[in-house]
Amino acid sequence: MSEAQKVADRPSTPPPGANSVDRFFAITARGSTFAREIRGGLATFFTMAYILVLNPIILGSAKDKYGHTLDGAELVTATALVAAVMTIIMGVGGNLPLALAAGLGLNAVVAFQIAPLMSWPDAMGLVVLEGLLICVLVVTGLREAVMHAIPQPLKQAISVGIGLFIAFIGFVDAGFVTRIPDIANTTVPVQLGATGSLSGWPLLVFCLGVLLTIGLLARKVRGAILTSILTMTVVAIVINSVADIKSWGLTTPKVPDDLVAAPEFGLIGDFSLFGSFGETTVITVVLLLFTLLLSDFFDTMGTVVGVSAEAGLLDEEGKVPNLGRVLLIDGAAAVAGGAASSSSATSYIESAAGVGEGARTGFSNLITGGLFAVALFLTPLLTIVPMQAAAPALVAVGFLMMTQVKNIDWDRYDIAIPAFLTIAVMPFTYSITNGIGAGFLAYVLIRTVLGRAREIHWLLWGASALFLVYFAINPIQQLFGVR
Repeated sequence: MSEAQKVADRPSTPPPGANSVDRFFAITARGSTFAREIRGGLATFFTMAYILVLNPIILGSAKDKYGHTLDGAELVTATALVAAVMTIIMGVGGNLPLALAAGLGLNAVVAFQIAPLMSWPDAMGLVVLEGLLICVLVVTGLREAVMHAIPQPLKQAISVGIGLFIAFIGFVDAGFVTRIPDIANTTVPVQLGATGSLSGWPLLVFCLGVLLTIGLLARKVRGAILTSILTMTVVAIVINSVADIKSWGLTTPKVPDDLVAAPEFGLIGDFSLFGSFGETTVITVVLLLFTLLLSDFFDTMGTVVGVSAEAGLLDEEGKVPNLGRVLLIDGAAAVAGGAASSSSATSYIESAAGVGEGARTGFSNLITGGLFAVALFLTPLLTIVPMQAAAPALVAVGFLMMTQVKNIDWDRYDIAIPAFLTIAVMPFTYSITNGIGAGFLAYVLIRTVLGRAREIHWLLWGASALFLVYFAINPIQQLFGVR
């Protein structure tokens, strides 16, 4: 969405809200409507509902130190419950169209790096500790201060980088782009489709979905993204019923035999806050905690800035509204995720899909969170949307976020180089955190080389020092004899 469009969407003199709900969420004041908020909430849910399938697969496929695994049905319940509660709390308390759920990447760290060293309750207790530390940083004002210390061009670069990142996620998750097996001994890491060409009904659904989405966007059709998701889901269900298809990936588009499934709450509260310190060395626990903390901290920072920028909610200084409350709720979500054994919950970049549908307030979260609550009972029905039908939304939103690249001064190398590295490293390393770290380090280095080190905020110095440790975590672990 262009800056002109965003300005046009917001009246110069905000009219009074039509009712108390409108005034509470500032729906009219932010140039939105109830219809847009509802469409946005639906789009966000359907774009991120895959987490109900993916998180249980990631956590359920790993064993802890004692060979124990987590129950899949209980993981689905825990994932849906945390997403529902924390998304609604973010909507009411933070008033941003920012949904929360178990964080991808963070759940992999818990499953494959932490759990093998201790029991599952101890691993989840470590997640709770990480969330509590984040809350402390928010209460002391340190987390918010770090966000305000970031130069505006870097914030814009973060948003652009996230746009490319989520578009890449869409291409990969749909199977349009795949990794070339290492056994091929090729220097090319990715390819078109599974064999270098496009084939199969699922990819056809994705390609048609992309064409439908961009066509609707070009014609400025309201509800373009959600219309595409729902339409292509129906198409996928029809195709799946008449064609012989090996696999759609995580979600098969077919009407389930059972529409209702009772939630299983067995994992809720099954954590040990300090048990990890008795399972392995203190330095190992500290490093694991540091890894979780840094990833969660800066992933959230990038997501909050990126989604708020796309929604046109940043003020003249590039600040996010209600930032203190937003960050505190996000920290509380990490605590809730660990306490429910669904891994650390965090703000979701897929919320940008809802923003693309016009969501500008936390009211859209009531819709998204409500659907996650319904998913506790109707998981078989609400998870029939295949990634091939949802991924075109990510590609479209990637384009919308990419438009902010025009606001970066590419003639100033002291800004352009850090911005470029921020943008490039995110998709190329599949990590928001890595992109932010590369941008920070480049910014500090270039300013220092140019003799302008005094212009760098001390918090940026501190954050950059932490990123040095983050990128050098392997050598540090070897130095201390940690495996």
